[in-house]
Amino acid sequence: MDHRRSAEEEHMGGWQAMTPRPGGACVATLPAGREIVIPPGGCTGWHFHRVRLDAVVLAGTLTRVLHDRTVEVHPAGTTFVEPAGIGHIHLGHNLGTEPVVLHVTPVLPAGTPFAIPTPAPAGVPRALCGQHAR
Repeated sequence: MDHRRSAEEEHMGGWQAMTPRPGGACVATLPAGREIVIPPGGCTGWHFHRVRLDAVVLAGTLTRVLHDRTVEVHPAGTTFVEPAGIGHIHLGHNLGTEPVVLHVTPVLPAGTPFAIPTPAPAGVPRALCGQHAR
């Protein structure tokens, strides 16, 4: 089963943290969560999350624009936290030439939307993300 999820999917997906192997051995895998793939040139759109997210950048480089216009760049191998709530609106860009692959570990009940779309914060220039700026 392929656990990759696109940035456009709205619902939580996940898998087990340990994979049993014959003979009782276990092989460590990523903790239960969701994998998000953002293609080169892609943008998540402005959104926020209802719960805290812990994220690991597995491939590519993610550029995040936060609600206060702060820009954070996260290359492969780095981690970051996205706090919960409408006070933490943000978007993610893939400004590189390879897909950005993120693994995020939110705790959501089944069927709960993963992200809540929202208009851009006041004063953010349209050029930040012409595809999603409002």
